[in-house]
Amino acid sequence: MREKSPTPTGDQMPDQAMWLNRLLGLKPTGAREYFADLPRLETPRLILRKARRSDAADIYAYASDPEVSRYVLWDTHRSIADSRAYIRYLRRQYYSGEPSSYVMALKDTGRVIGTVGFVRYTEENDCAEVGYSMGRDWWHQGLMTEALQAVLRLAFEEMGLHRVEARHETGNPASGRVMARCGLRQEGILRGSVWNKGRYADVALWSILQEDYAALTPQPSFRP
Repeated sequence: MREKSPTPTGDQMPDQAMWLNRLLGLKPTGAREYFADLPRLETPRLILRKARRSDAADIYAYASDPEVSRYVLWDTHRSIADSRAYIRYLRRQYYSGEPSSYVMALKDTGRVIGTVGFVRYTEENDCAEVGYSMGRDWWHQGLMTEALQAVLRLAFEEMGLHRVEARHETGNPASGRVMARCGLRQEGILRGSVWNKGRYADVALWSILQEDYAALTPQPSFRP
């Protein structure tokens, strides 16, 4: 994979206010400032943090599994160079204040087992889309639900978003069950809306609004 320059240019450069807040250690005041400096989150079993160069081997271990990449838009990693390139991409997103993902690390071992975070943001609508993936060895243990709950708490309680969306291919209902457990509601099916892995796929659209989140039974608060 060809390496792109890690130095943002033009409209990718963080604005002066964002940099000043970072230097002074001030709390972010908008979604893009959070994207530029994602706060560390903790759940009972996970630490969600920004990606490091040293995470490449752990990411490659799960991202090289075709079953993990089967229903997502990224391709199976063919070598650790692909995983390193992905980390460089995430770090560029952090630097420029664009939507990006956390790595999910197990508290007991520190091993990175997946990613979760923001894939799209519309400022005028206070709306973001979230996405996630996780290694097969950790499926069906409630870990993805745990991680997504922490990201939703950040989105609504800290960032002040109005709406959060998520999508999954209809052939992957397990992903929809994670969304449902976190309080999202399915809004409909976008038929043939995504070209992925050589075919057009139907995609289920889910969402949760600020008022939906506020009405949920109180969840554990995973403070950054």
